[in-house]
Amino acid sequence: MKIGIFGGSFNPPHMGHINAIQTVAKKVGLQKVHIVPAAQNPLKTPVEGPTAEQRLDLTRLAFEQYGETYFVDDQEIKRGGMSYTIDTVMNLRKTYDANDLYLVVGADKFEELSQWKDYQKLLSEVNLVVTTRPGYETPESLDEMPGYLKPMVSDFDFNFIELNTGRNIQFITLRDIEISASELRKWLRTGKPVEKYLPLAVESYIKDHKLYRNLGDRIGDFKKFSEFCANVLFAKKGINVRGFDLTGIAAPSEYTLIASGTSTRHAAAMAENIVMAVKEEYNVHPQSVEGIDEGRWVLVDYGSLIVHIFYDFVRQEYSLENLWREGKDLGFKDPYVGKPEAQ
Repeated sequence: MKIGIFGGSFNPPHMGHINAIQTVAKKVGLQKVHIVPAAQNPLKTPVEGPTAEQRLDLTRLAFEQYGETYFVDDQEIKRGGMSYTIDTVMNLRKTYDANDLYLVVGADKFEELSQWKDYQKLLSEVNLVVTTRPGYETPESLDEMPGYLKPMVSDFDFNFIELNTGRNIQFITLRDIEISASELRKWLRTGKPVEKYLPLAVESYIKDHKLYRNLGDRIGDFKKFSEFCANVLFAKKGINVRGFDLTGIAAPSEYTLIASGTSTRHAAAMAENIVMAVKEEYNVHPQSVEGIDEGRWVLVDYGSLIVHIFYDFVRQEYSLENLWREGKDLGFKDPYVGKPEAQ
């Protein structure tokens, strides 16, 4: 048997997930697919949304009408903590031969696979199916392979790589619905129609359980909240921290903050500190966090407040303040100036 493994946060599961795995199952000839919702992705910042158990329920509802080929596997939710793919694969290896296992990942995950726990062992215990979009340039020579993969390649042909571990990698182009879970979460919070992208049972569950609600009820005064976040940035030595009230102009949020870091690491660290401080003070996670891996431009989205943190020279390149010059500068001042260094 050919057995697929398809993991992810499924926050929420949507038609893009379903179309992707159905395409792979058909082209690879998978006879069974383990759909594995993660408890917590170690490479992602937690975001506001359903519990792990609710995501499991949503995933079961999403796939229940597609037959026994698609089995929603709860092992990572049951284990709890950080979810590592190698643990899931080794658990499945107790039942299946490595030659029969096919791990399905997107092209973005393929590029960052060297960040995964025990990725070299993973590529000896499972074959890889990489899903791509039209226009993605499949590696055609050893020079075009990701650096981590080059020592493991024994042979390659069009869309197919043989590894010296005995496993292989194949690329499959998807032509499916272009939507991301983060976009859907934003649409759900703003009341935008989503029926085209969500199975009916998933949409009904979300409405019945009041999931993906706007954070306003829990945060309250967003001007005060903006000042709180600005003070976190000041405490962590943010450069030129500025806040704007955008309620009088057309903008994606009512308030915004912008700050710079001395390096990409500093920018990412400030974003992480905001997420931790807000969770401690307000008990909410952001709706989404983007760019934290690179640290050039990190966006932390709390709905009515969006925080932009740049590596300083990138900020100068984009000059976002010019977009908000018709808004009201909130005039935030560093409360730590002249005081002992903040901890």
